[in-house]
Amino acid sequence: QVQLVESGGGLVQAGGSLRLSCAASGRTCSSYTMTWFRQAPGKEREFVAAIRRSGGSTSYADSVKGRFTISRDNSKNTIYLQMNRLKPEDTAVYYCAANVLGGSDFSSYYYWGQGTQVTVSS
Repeated sequence: QVQLVESGGGLVQAGGSLRLSCAASGRTCSSYTMTWFRQAPGKEREFVAAIRRSGGSTSYADSVKGRFTISRDNSKNTIYLQMNRLKPEDTAVYYCAANVLGGSDFSSYYYWGQGTQVTVSS
């Protein structure tokens, strides 16, 4: 099992930056594919970015490609989401999740953090 705790959310103006963290405990995050999802009010949870357990390859949603960067620090058992050039449409609760096989379907993930709110003002 793994426990996930997100942090780093907040209020930022459009064009600004935030860095989210997801600290894992129980098992090392390198044992899993680690993924960020987000959910805006009234919308379905959507895939943002993932970093695979094997090799550390990354993937991104088209809406954040070139602006967001996912990374992993194995020594701290933590993954990060660096978010640059934020837009109001990035406003959502951001969740960290883990599974073995990865993928963009949130229903396939069995470990979740509690979420952290990101609000981007225009």
